[in-house]
Amino acid sequence: MSDTFDLNQAWDAIVIGTGMGGATLGHALARAGRRVLFLDKGPASPDLVGRYAEDAFPRAEAPQPAHRAILARAGRYADQLADRSTPRTQRFIPFIGAGAGGSSALYGMALERFFPSDFAAAEHYAAPPGASLPPRWPVSYAELAPYYDAAEALYRVRGSADPLRADGPREHLMAPPSLTPAAIEMSAHLASRGLHPYRLPQACEFVDGCTGCQGYLCRRACKNDSRRICLEPALREHGAQLLDACDVVALEADRARVTGVVCERHGERMTLCAPLVVLAAGALETPRILLASRCADWPQGLANDSGLVGRFLMRHHIDLYLVEPKLGRPFDNRQKEIAFNDFYLKDGNKLGSVQSFGRLPPAATLAASLADDLRQGPVPLAAPLFSLARPFVTPVLRQLVERRYILATTLEDFPYADNRVVPGKDARLDIEYRLHPGDRERIAAMRAAMKDVLAGYGYKLIKQAENNQRIAHACGTCRFGDDPATSVLDRDNRAHGLANLYVVDSAFFPSSGGTNPSLTIAANALRVAARLLAQA
Repeated sequence: MSDTFDLNQAWDAIVIGTGMGGATLGHALARAGRRVLFLDKGPASPDLVGRYAEDAFPRAEAPQPAHRAILARAGRYADQLADRSTPRTQRFIPFIGAGAGGSSALYGMALERFFPSDFAAAEHYAAPPGASLPPRWPVSYAELAPYYDAAEALYRVRGSADPLRADGPREHLMAPPSLTPAAIEMSAHLASRGLHPYRLPQACEFVDGCTGCQGYLCRRACKNDSRRICLEPALREHGAQLLDACDVVALEADRARVTGVVCERHGERMTLCAPLVVLAAGALETPRILLASRCADWPQGLANDSGLVGRFLMRHHIDLYLVEPKLGRPFDNRQKEIAFNDFYLKDGNKLGSVQSFGRLPPAATLAASLADDLRQGPVPLAAPLFSLARPFVTPVLRQLVERRYILATTLEDFPYADNRVVPGKDARLDIEYRLHPGDRERIAAMRAAMKDVLAGYGYKLIKQAENNQRIAHACGTCRFGDDPATSVLDRDNRAHGLANLYVVDSAFFPSSGGTNPSLTIAANALRVAARLLAQA
């Protein structure tokens, strides 16, 4: 798919990354007749589908060199990050996508809108001390609403409207399948507590045998990710091309424009050119590329006159609640089904959303993850002891995987200038990320609220909110805004000072919202594409 064209041919646009932002925008441009070249660090056709990459790892406690190749075959990012947030540096590979579809190829298909309050924080809630939360986004909810509609239709979203939202029912949402017995029980319990559960909107076809495929590539024509919905139609029907296994090293530029995209592919370095360059490599990789693109005209890094590229790194604070239903019989827990937003904005305090999570990874995968957490933790010598206990721990984990209904809380993160990502010293990327006191208070408040909600049920809380290795929904590292001194991009996602560089992944978020970011990324990509086409 990637080697059948001349690299010297003329392109109207180069799109770096094929996730929700890049593929959605690139598809819109290609459909309008623009010649689009997609670049992706990962493979065009990863072949390890229908299961977690970890299931194919060599069975040993320490990571093996073969792991990177296996992760790549599963559409997973395979490079190591260094977390330098504490005196003891921790190294890990984040659970994000690399390859056709980006992280959307792995996602759980929940496509939720942000709330109107997310776009106008100053009117609804205050950030904790030290956070740099803009009073409002440079675009409003009303401006993005028609693109939310278009993105939901494009990705064939099934679900129901949230009764707490003022915009009411959305007729274009397709009908989801019936709730499972455990979801019926949990939904009734939530309603009895005065909450407002509804059907979680999902970009899923729910074909026979659908298992949810959260965290791994779907083997059926079921998961409506950006590869299936946008990338493949752009390649098949609209003349776009994809260059996979293509690692973007840097961008070349003069003071006013990007003049070249410097890439490495199979050991060969090349420079590609187009009048329009779109960065959509993800909120971790996009700032790395910009900061690695220092030159005489941009001594701090490309688009970095403000000094903010890579700063304001946000990640949602996510906890898992493993609830034991009262059904008294086996049940299906593979699907995400319900959600509620009663704690999204509570008494002026911004918390977030609650959703059913689907099934946890297999017990063996969880055991390997626990072993790695011990190696990276404050007592690494405990890891060998865990190896001895593993045969006894695995059956317990299997019970949790198969016999618990899981709820996930997604708590809004706030932007702090000292939380950031930079090119790595001895890893691909370095991150510095620390929770601030106000955030710890909000995490505690959400946990207290959930304890009250689940009164009468047995459950286990898996605390992940404080764990930097669970870098869920990274965003904010190239925020957009109206003032070039306090933002990296303008309201149309164009880099300040550069006429032809746009960023459309979650790096543009000035705040993280309290729910899944994918639909907002896709809707904004459609908005930016419309602006580009109107200008042309």
